[in-house]
Order: sequence, then C-alpha cells, then structure tokens
Amino acid sequence: MACFLAPATEAIVVSAAAHHNRKVSKDNSSESKQQESVTFSSYLVQKLQWLSTLLWGGSFLLLIEHIWHGEIVPWFPFLTALNNPNDISPMLTEIATVGTAMALTVTFTWFIAVAVCYMALKKQSDKSIVTD
Repeated sequence: MACFLAPATEAIVVSAAAHHNRKVSKDNSSESKQQESVTFSSYLVQKLQWLSTLLWGGSFLLLIEHIWHGEIVPWFPFLTALNNPNDISPMLTEIATVGTAMALTVTFTWFIAVAVCYMALKKQSDKSIVTD
C-alpha cells in the first residue's frame, strides 16, 4: 500500500545529513588539511551518500511497483487506501512494520558494506606503512 514511505522518509533525512556533511567538509578542507588517519565514524559519515542512493533507489522502485498494481493513482488522495477509512489502519500498520523493516535492512546492509570497505582501506594503509 504505502510501505515505500518509510524508506523515503529515511532517504530525506539521510540526504539532508549528507548534504550538510558535504558543506561542512568543503568548508573545513579550505581551512585545513585532512587528517592522515580516518576513524570509522568519520568514514561512516563520508559514505552517507551511498545510503541515500540506496534508499532513494529502493523507494523509487517501490513507488513504480505500487503504481503498477494500482495502489497509487494520479488523483487525490493518491493512495487508494485513503479512499476507504477502513483501509487506513492496515496501511499505517504496513508502513510501520514492512516499511520500517525494509528501511532498517537497507541501513544494516549499508553499514556492513561500509565496515568491509573501511577494513579493506585500513588493511591497505597498514600494508603501505609497513612497506615504506
């Protein structure tokens, strides 16, 4: 029905955070040099754009799927579940359960991917320090 609204909401928040991070890092890079060592938390913040892209892409595909199945229409109230008051409660339950589960799964997968990339980066930098 409207499960894509949960990942789309998270995508809005993550996009705003990623935009803010780019602006802050651009301001900081002009004032001082970047640190040599990157911490995991700073690496996570740098990779927020990955999460944003995953969430927007997934939300868009779910939107198309819901349009295809006639659950979203181009006239008000847009969501067909809002036409019948009895369908509003199941719709909100679906957003809270299925939508939140999808958003959390995407976020967890992104976290694992960033952790693996960070470990590979650290391993590579440790190897270059030893060989130098």
